[in-house]
Amino acid sequence: MSIRYIRKVELSDPVMVACWPGIGNIGLIAVDMLRRSLRAEELAYIEPWDFYYPNRVIIRNGELKEMGFPGSEFFFAHTPTCDIIFFTGDEQPAEGGKVYAEGGKAYAMANMVLDVAEKYRCRRIYTSGAAVAPIHHTSRSRVWAVPNMVGLLGEVKSYDNTVLMSEIEGRGGQGNITGLNGLLLGVARRRGVEAVCFMGEIPVYLQGFPFAYPKGSRSVLEVLTAALGISINMDEINHLAEENEKELTSLYERLPAEIRMQLDRLRQATVATQGSGEVITEEDKKKILEDIDKFFKRGSDG
Repeated sequence: MSIRYIRKVELSDPVMVACWPGIGNIGLIAVDMLRRSLRAEELAYIEPWDFYYPNRVIIRNGELKEMGFPGSEFFFAHTPTCDIIFFTGDEQPAEGGKVYAEGGKAYAMANMVLDVAEKYRCRRIYTSGAAVAPIHHTSRSRVWAVPNMVGLLGEVKSYDNTVLMSEIEGRGGQGNITGLNGLLLGVARRRGVEAVCFMGEIPVYLQGFPFAYPKGSRSVLEVLTAALGISINMDEINHLAEENEKELTSLYERLPAEIRMQLDRLRQATVATQGSGEVITEEDKKKILEDIDKFFKRGSDG
């Protein structure tokens, strides 16, 4: 296991923004868009051999030349407020057939990412993912936040459209973050490094489908840029979010009437912290997901 550096750089007061794929690729879309907007340059990469199997082979002129692996790459960018190191992974290193990372490989990768953060004296790390929530796809996604130190609570709660995961109704002050986006916070805490995870909401009825959900990504990007004290052009993410909502509405209109009636309840539903409204229970969510799953298994058109 090793980190290969592509160039030497001097960074001023840097922070790190790290992300892997997850539900709706909410965090990955937000982080990648921020990275591209700032024209971040390549810095380093983690060698893949101990984490992944090859996902392709490359053939030229009839000869197998090399194997391809999921990438785990670092980039850097300078901004007026702070320098940023980006880390994006194409895949989470999983063991035992798991979808999300856990076990020795995950812990090793999280520590390697922290090694780079500490090498450049990053003062804080941000990660991002998805928050499965009882919302409708026409609603604005909120951002659930989890800091790894008590001193960050006040700052995190001050951001617009942001709520602490532990304050979501029905969680009893608890919560969990699946995969490396959460594991990295724990590793950072053990090393004494501040870290925050921002999670954009995705409707509960979309969590099992291979759809990107840029509305959640847009909310994360809004909060993340506020935390970093920077601004970027949001036209691209706004366009993606609008087109995605049109596609989901088209799909929604082809659902049976009884399923649409259940989903319409989500349009009015709110958690207690947002005001009055119907609260969707765990039983409601289970029924909605079961009905949608049955619908798609019947092979309906679309």
